[in-house]
Amino acid sequence: MASADLRDELDCSICLTTYTDPVMLRCGHNFCRVCIDRALDTQDESGLYSCPECREEFRERPALLRDITLCNIVRNFLFTQPDKEQTGICCTYCVDSAVPAVKSCLLCEASLCDKHLRVHSKAAEHVISEPSTSLENKKCSVHKKILEYYCTVDAACICVYCSAGEHRGHRVEMLDEASEKKKKKLGNVLQKLTTKREETEERVQSLEERRRKVKEKAAGEAERVTVLFTDLRRRLDDLEKRVLSEISRQEEEESLSVSALIQQLEIKKDELSGKMRDIEKLCNMTDPLTVLQGPDTGDFCDPEEAGGDEDTGRRDKHLRDVDDLDVALISDTLHTLCDIISGIRSGICVEGPADILLDVNTAANNIHISDDLKTATRTQVRENRPETAERFQGYQVISGRRFSSGRHYWDVEGSTSSRWRVGMCYPSIDRRGGQSLIGDNNKSWILRRYNNQYLVIHDSKEIQLRDKMSSGRVRICLDYEAGQLSFYELCDPIRHLHTFTATFTEPLHAALWVREGSIKISRGGSNWEKPS
Repeated sequence: MASADLRDELDCSICLTTYTDPVMLRCGHNFCRVCIDRALDTQDESGLYSCPECREEFRERPALLRDITLCNIVRNFLFTQPDKEQTGICCTYCVDSAVPAVKSCLLCEASLCDKHLRVHSKAAEHVISEPSTSLENKKCSVHKKILEYYCTVDAACICVYCSAGEHRGHRVEMLDEASEKKKKKLGNVLQKLTTKREETEERVQSLEERRRKVKEKAAGEAERVTVLFTDLRRRLDDLEKRVLSEISRQEEEESLSVSALIQQLEIKKDELSGKMRDIEKLCNMTDPLTVLQGPDTGDFCDPEEAGGDEDTGRRDKHLRDVDDLDVALISDTLHTLCDIISGIRSGICVEGPADILLDVNTAANNIHISDDLKTATRTQVRENRPETAERFQGYQVISGRRFSSGRHYWDVEGSTSSRWRVGMCYPSIDRRGGQSLIGDNNKSWILRRYNNQYLVIHDSKEIQLRDKMSSGRVRICLDYEAGQLSFYELCDPIRHLHTFTATFTEPLHAALWVREGSIKISRGGSNWEKPS
């Protein structure tokens, strides 16, 4: 009865079966990992998560904490309490109805229910075991006797006649004793596998946490860029309105000025027309006396005639200024636009170590990649990664990100006593064979650390640098359009080591080769300034 009650306590409330890889929510309730994952997946769209047991709500998807104690309880319970109801074995002697068997007799080759077990012979030759449908497997195939011993030499279960026959002189143990020894060994293996699984679980949780942080950061950056561009559109709209308003103001001002000038000239034109008519009258008269007594020629001259050319020049200059009214305004507008664009560019410039992460899918199986994908370490224990076409054969790895434009930099830290290579390579570099080592082909450019010396290598051509290294910190700077890849030692002051010049024809990946020790990418970024 107690066993049945315990079994009920070990049932998942979602699938109603015994826990499989139980995990716990913050509210304290346990579920199978697969069951609660599916339940939470259905709540993703609503954005509100709750416990299926107590309905406690969580604003964010709750983390699943592995309940190690409950895992051990479930494993031990299942090991000591086999599910008898699912064996499907019925009592051999209950012919009227199918009654589940609780034991089997190896001598009688019969299965027994509780009732028939109580009246069954208790003689030593009647060996009682757990219910089984293949009782013949419990007997020696040669002597048809019960298998009671285990030969450690031949790793075989044998009967009493076998021990005195072909297995004579071999070390023999009782089945129970041998079984307990094997269980102990299996327990040790199980413990190691459990530890390994827990370590793997921790790595998975660490990577999930990293993915969550990346998602949050990306959302924050997207929101920030949206705000910046919203402000940019607002400022451009305001600038457009100011420019159009200024153009309208100048147009109105110039139109009024021109209208006033036209009005003055119309009056002047009427005055000149009247004088022309008076002159024509005098010219048409035949009486000389009348002509001579009429107004003198000086009376018909324009009082402003002497300065007429100067006045005309002023009026012409005024009209030319009207043609030029947009130049200063457009120039000022362009300067304003440049200020806005510069502000936006500085606002969306993103730098940080997240720029360069190592691609585990390219990592050789004799180097270990850290959980944050920033450190490569030479390992004596071979990693069990699948062999694929993109994976390197030995000691090296490249970044997941590629660079096909712009200026970028990244810093690395390596032990001064280790052997490593750092640099950049094309994605088409060989992954196996002699041509796969970075530096030993025309698709990679690297700095090598060896015997406390620096060497730069491209296409197997080595250049040994004169100065010995004083630190294990190096900066790699790429100017893709200029075709320059430079290496600097991060000492005080920073020291230029070498610059490769090439016409890059493919995107470039950061590349690491680690023969001893480890090397770490400490930071990276874009739009770097060349050190002085």
